[in-house]
Amino acid sequence: MKERLWAYTAGICKHQGIFVHSIGGMEDHIHLLLQFPPTLMIADAIRDIKSNSSGWMSHEIGRFAWQQGYGGFGVSKSNIAAAVRYIQNQEQHHAKMTFEEEFIALLEKHGIEYDPRYVFG
Repeated sequence: MKERLWAYTAGICKHQGIFVHSIGGMEDHIHLLLQFPPTLMIADAIRDIKSNSSGWMSHEIGRFAWQQGYGGFGVSKSNIAAAVRYIQNQEQHHAKMTFEEEFIALLEKHGIEYDPRYVFG
């Protein structure tokens, strides 16, 4: 089902004029490496991606919903290939570190303050 969801999500992005570098993830999360047009607000795009993909998943498998929030990080042009490899190798990566551990590590690495009560609550 993951591959079908990734393909459907890519279609949502294409419809919004978003260039998709890579989509992947695990059973409990998705990674998107996207290039947004300058006229599209990221929050609006993510809202539409989540809304449309969760509606499609609910139709396909029954009740489905993404978590309320999301995390977004910028990637420089010189790091796109590394980010694509990272997304494509999620299973190997998460054999060493859970999604929750990874997300907290990213927040800390980039100096983003957070309240642990609300990150996965």
